[in-house]
Amino acid sequence: MSERFIFTRYHTRCYRCGEVADQIIKAVSAQAQVVCSACGATRIFIPRFENTGISGISTPIGRYDLWSIEADGYCKHCAVTGPHDLAIGSGHFTTRCRNCGYTHFYRLNLEYIAQCPIDDEGEVSAPPSP
Repeated sequence: MSERFIFTRYHTRCYRCGEVADQIIKAVSAQAQVVCSACGATRIFIPRFENTGISGISTPIGRYDLWSIEADGYCKHCAVTGPHDLAIGSGHFTTRCRNCGYTHFYRLNLEYIAQCPIDDEGEVSAPPSP
């Protein structure tokens, strides 16, 4: 993700591990990510569509609380770096430029845990190598 659009943190309880930790939020045109700093649970969102004419937020309510966050970012539509409204649900992610209203709508594509559950000294239940 070399394009720098939105990069921020949101301190809340992780939906997976239950710890209160920073959720690292990254968004660019091609995808958006939310990563738990405690357990590594990662959600990858891909674009649904972009629009300038829609008012409001197109993020349906999911299983977990909807996060409403303000973050600074560069808008590719109006070329201004300024506040953006983010609405992040369990399956949807929306960014909206406050200056011009340009909106990115993303949908959940992939969810995984980034940290390896096996420690350095742990045993692996696989046959030994020949």
